[in-house]
Amino acid sequence: MVEKLMRNPNFAGRKGPLVLMIMDGVGYGKYEQGDAVLAANTPTLDRLTATSPHTTLKAHGTAVGLPSDEDMGNSEVGHNAIGCGRVVAQGAKLVNDSIESGAMFAGEAWKELIDNCAATGATLHFLGLLSDGNVHSHINHLKAMLTAAKTAGVEKVGVHALLDGRDVPETSALEYIGDIESFLAELNSSGDCDFRIASGGGRMVITMDRYGANWDMVRKGWDTHVLGKERKFASAKEAVENLRKETGAIDQDLPPFVISDDGSSPLRPIADGDSVIFFNFRGDRAIEITAAFEEENFDKFDRAPRPNVLYAGMMQYDGDLLVPKKFLVPPPVIDHTLGEYLCASDVRQLAISETQKYGHVTYFFNGNRSGMFDDSLETYVEVPSDVIPFEQRPWMKCAEITDKVCESVKSGKYDFIRLNYPNGDMVGHTGIYDAVLISMEALDLCVARVAEAVRVTGGVLLISADHGNADDMYEHDKKTGDVSLDSDGAPKRKTSHSLNPVPCVLYDPDSKEEYFKELRGELGISSLAAACIELLGFETPPNYDPSVLKFK
Repeated sequence: MVEKLMRNPNFAGRKGPLVLMIMDGVGYGKYEQGDAVLAANTPTLDRLTATSPHTTLKAHGTAVGLPSDEDMGNSEVGHNAIGCGRVVAQGAKLVNDSIESGAMFAGEAWKELIDNCAATGATLHFLGLLSDGNVHSHINHLKAMLTAAKTAGVEKVGVHALLDGRDVPETSALEYIGDIESFLAELNSSGDCDFRIASGGGRMVITMDRYGANWDMVRKGWDTHVLGKERKFASAKEAVENLRKETGAIDQDLPPFVISDDGSSPLRPIADGDSVIFFNFRGDRAIEITAAFEEENFDKFDRAPRPNVLYAGMMQYDGDLLVPKKFLVPPPVIDHTLGEYLCASDVRQLAISETQKYGHVTYFFNGNRSGMFDDSLETYVEVPSDVIPFEQRPWMKCAEITDKVCESVKSGKYDFIRLNYPNGDMVGHTGIYDAVLISMEALDLCVARVAEAVRVTGGVLLISADHGNADDMYEHDKKTGDVSLDSDGAPKRKTSHSLNPVPCVLYDPDSKEEYFKELRGELGISSLAAACIELLGFETPPNYDPSVLKFK
């Protein structure tokens, strides 16, 4: 349990609540072309930025605990950083370090799964996102584990490849499939093992649902990887080429497929006695498929026949629920979070978003911790998301979130309200530029409503984001900056996060200039936590990154 925050004798905070607004996926673009944030009609955001203290914050790479500044930020590490007030080593770096040190392969979970296969001839299955996006997984992690498995005497491997096109270019799947096929062929060339791709499909169609938004995705994944029911192809390359021609879908939306040598029987389904490693390191889209493998009383879909396997995740995805039971790399230990400090200091809090980002303002914001610190001080509200392609409802649930936030601001029940608007990120991932424009304009209407509620109650609104996305909707030539074009001459769509900075805007209508109007620059989003603490009338604890505020 953390200690109470010290009160600031020179600043007691405002009469109304502090509202931390996280505009998910909204950054400041590097290029004008393709920047849907810049192009959208957002008069409220424009006015607040022009008239209020503001700066930009870093939201990717080493600023949020990722291995290098070439690594794009994401919602999970972004909310970890915002919520814990400092930079901690994150999933990709932890896995890199574990592989490089050999700790992964010396761990009990790895040895148990490997020994099971080496001793019995059972198949070792690797299920996960096949790309180098470094947001959920990295192909190099898979290669390292394949090499170690061969060295340990594993004879049969099945790779179940979830196709990306979201954290990497939207039609890059064949590059990663070709890469891993060549790698497997080299391992197989000695003749003492048979490592093959066994199944696959787009990440937004099978397996990688989150927050219970669409369990049918997980069912389709189960039918693909375990039961081998889906359409059969002779190779992953053939599957991707044919499914693209038939559907016109980008990688993340490609239908599932199963590899078969005879055209009818699945090559290597997950079966009794096998070992399974889900090699994604990020937790949100790993928990549901893990439940399908691990939970005894599972009622989301019919698993029959459910194979008796040894299952492990790359990391522990939920430390409170102990999910999964076995994992290869321990997760980051994040304590002394903003929410925990505020509970210790008797601050009444509301956290709210719709389903798609609900876990981000709760679980991830609280340092990968399920549940509340103090249910007498905290209220969590989940607005159910639509189960529909986001480009068809680009406004998502921002109006419903805003209804509840404005009501809560005016109620006087809360001192600190944190909310997440998913529009810029979830619609940004579709690659549909016009839909993203609508999503940003809908968001701006909501910002206006929240700002007015804050003004009326004498509160403070702190606006920022967890990473960029909507600000970078086209692929650009890295050398010239020119927009890359498809074969038909249209701009090549970009569906992944950006490396761009994000806004930090402070709307404080009752300001008496207790702090300088110029906010600190060159900081990361972890500095938002200290700013929240200061705006609530407390002193920042010594272990936190510096605030964007400079008090006089």
